[in-house]
Amino acid sequence: MDYKVEKSEGKVKITYTVLPQEWEEEVNNAYLKNKNRFNVPGFRKGHAPKKTIENYYGKGVFFDDAINLCVKKGYSKALAENEDIYPVDEPQVDIEKFNDDEIVFTISVIVKPTVTLGEYTGIKLDKVEYTVKQDDVKNAIEQDRRIHVRKLEIKDRAVQDGDKLVIDYTGKVDGVKFEGGSAKNQELVIGSKMFIPGFEEQLIGMNIGETKDISVKFPDDYHAKNLAGKDAVFTVTVHSGVTEELPAENNDFAQEMGPYETFEEYKKDVKKRLTENAKNRAKIQEENDIIKAVVANATVDIPESMVETQLTYDLDNLAYNLSQSKIKLEDYLKYYMGMSVEEYKKNRHDDALQTVKTRLVLEQLIKELEDKKLIEPASDKEIDEKAEELAAKNNMTAEEIKKLPEAAYNIRNQITSDKLVKFLMENNTFEKKAKTVKAEGEDETKSEKTSEPKAKKSVKAEGENEVKSEKASEPKTKKSTKAKKSDNE
Repeated sequence: MDYKVEKSEGKVKITYTVLPQEWEEEVNNAYLKNKNRFNVPGFRKGHAPKKTIENYYGKGVFFDDAINLCVKKGYSKALAENEDIYPVDEPQVDIEKFNDDEIVFTISVIVKPTVTLGEYTGIKLDKVEYTVKQDDVKNAIEQDRRIHVRKLEIKDRAVQDGDKLVIDYTGKVDGVKFEGGSAKNQELVIGSKMFIPGFEEQLIGMNIGETKDISVKFPDDYHAKNLAGKDAVFTVTVHSGVTEELPAENNDFAQEMGPYETFEEYKKDVKKRLTENAKNRAKIQEENDIIKAVVANATVDIPESMVETQLTYDLDNLAYNLSQSKIKLEDYLKYYMGMSVEEYKKNRHDDALQTVKTRLVLEQLIKELEDKKLIEPASDKEIDEKAEELAAKNNMTAEEIKKLPEAAYNIRNQITSDKLVKFLMENNTFEKKAKTVKAEGEDETKSEKTSEPKAKKSVKAEGENEVKSEKASEPKTKKSTKAKKSDNE
């Protein structure tokens, strides 16, 4: 099957010519594929000859399937022989000529756009710094204390604010019990405001085992209309209670937290960890900033179909994550975000556009750097080392890691991404801005170049996972000239 390729900006048109002998072969293949579908009098199903089926159902009975076979075979051949063609949308199939001498059809498809890189070295950006303050240390210690809070049973004192109680209660309005007004072994934290105003406050001062009547009034806007604004009396029995006690900031607590002898030693380690986290956070921020700058300097005309594909990918990913908590995507969008799927896609459009642009620019940049020998493709040794590293983190063997779906691509991409980020960090500068003397009441600043540490961060597009470019699946046709979606789409 002969074909010719015509390329224009962002689009490719492939014209195919099918000769009579090739056409007859595909019609026969369509017959072999579909003969079991036809019932012909005098023949067992699936055993009627091709000519008989054509006479009974019409000469063109196999034409649609034969066209689909021609399109699939021709499209696959063109993609295999033209590696620079990267479809990013569904192909459009049109029949140009159909007669006994020849059949001519075309496939038009939108392809990955051309990226024009801008400056990606010599860029100057603000240095990122996160300072660890005493309050940060104090808050971190407070979090550790809350994690190790002690629960003490209340025995020899009255109920206080903050206590967690187990109670029975029976409520009455005008001396009559009402639906939903009684419960046994109900847990209640005093001060949580779970109950109507005045209820929890009147439990303060009661003793464990004590029973007491408390008077309250339902709010005028209470959800149960039959109780709104009504006075009520609840008979409450306090069965048990616990109070939470934070550990003291002393040596005993420090020793409980780790291999520390004193509280001061533990406190210094907390500050050290926060400082390291702050440095890592700043490093990641600088890496993201330089990637954003490189992407902003590049130009690319992104087809809307690529943005739509990214939005679909994002929604599918969100739906999967929600399904782990048995939450439906539509319910999450409606009740938690107050929007429909279409509204979500509209709101996320610009983010998806930026994600696609980032991916395309970084792919092109990696290709250019490899062509210029500025970074090297991932070697087999590097791939083995990365697999070992991932295996150690996931309690697996390197061979098990390599057998995971798309493992080879993901590992290779991770290594290349690390090399790209390292190159960008080493070939651009971050300037630290510091206040100097004031002139006529205004602050002046000076910039100070600083060297940057080596980066080992994978390249991601605006917080998204890397999405590899794939050629579109083979099209099929209907009786109209538009292609059906293939089975593996």
